[in-house]
Amino acid sequence: MIVRIMGEGQVALAESHLAELNKLDEELLAEMDNGDGPGFRATLQALLAKVHELGEPLPDDSLEPSDLILPSPDATIDEVRELLSDDGLIPGV
Repeated sequence: MIVRIMGEGQVALAESHLAELNKLDEELLAEMDNGDGPGFRATLQALLAKVHELGEPLPDDSLEPSDLILPSPDATIDEVRELLSDDGLIPGV
């Protein structure tokens, strides 16, 4: 699957990693619901770092259709809320 990180580019990621990413997504949603700004920021950074760790960056000149769009590392809670679906940022598995 292709994951786009806003402002950074795209990463190819095996769907087998979605369960691991979904755990971080659930933490992120809980922190947003609780208004935990520092926790939100730390978990967003951890989620994006995990995508980079598990995925393979696509070349900058490549533009593939994205299966998943994640916010930029400096996104605010309100910006992330705009990207949420019923399953959060990461589709439920």
